[in-house]
Amino acid sequence: MASIFSAVRDGIREERLIGLATVVSGDGMGAKAVLGADGSVEGDLGLSGALEERVLARCRKLLEGQETTSFSEESDATEVEIFFESFAPPPKLVIVGAVHVAIPLVSLAKTLGFFTVVVDARSVYATEQRFPHCDELIVRWPADALAEMHLHEATYCVFLTHDLKLDNPALVVALRSHARYIGALGSKKTHAKRVEALQEEGLSAEEIARIHAPIGIKLGGNGPEEIAISIAAEMVAARYGRA
Repeated sequence: MASIFSAVRDGIREERLIGLATVVSGDGMGAKAVLGADGSVEGDLGLSGALEERVLARCRKLLEGQETTSFSEESDATEVEIFFESFAPPPKLVIVGAVHVAIPLVSLAKTLGFFTVVVDARSVYATEQRFPHCDELIVRWPADALAEMHLHEATYCVFLTHDLKLDNPALVVALRSHARYIGALGSKKTHAKRVEALQEEGLSAEEIARIHAPIGIKLGGNGPEEIAISIAAEMVAARYGRA
């Protein structure tokens, strides 16, 4: 049992998405197993082969959605109840592009409990005077900065520069990470050029389809604050698995 709690502790410290399954009723009551987002399993629920596989498969789906709940499974007149807890890293917003929209978006994200990071290679925009409220301000080429970050399952990446030479290399990094949400500013025409460039970089159609573009929920507003609200709303929808 000590190894189970150590696995949970280490996962939380290392900001990895993990889940803890506990048998609360039926055969093996009290048994625990820790599931990693990479498919790893630490521990044993003590169930028959087929039943344990079904339970673990359901737990993996719950982990993907970062859910905490209880459920029952049965096999050959044997029924067990499982309590499953998801432990997700703290939510983090990474904004590429220290533009006007980023200023109110940082404020909204902090209200929603996000750790906020703003990245831009243009020092004239990425200043403490413009972003005194963000948690971390990075003046570097976005691709280099993102490559050194831990873009985990509770990371939300928003690309706002509207400059493909800044956005696209960083998008490649984000799309190959475990980031939960990736959105990019730009018209449908701009996005078509973006898709073509990303295909040339070797990204698959499935990877490119992760991009929310044009970014944000269509609310009708065009001001920086209104666009920020639409982006924040889409992030919340992604956080809770809504289309």
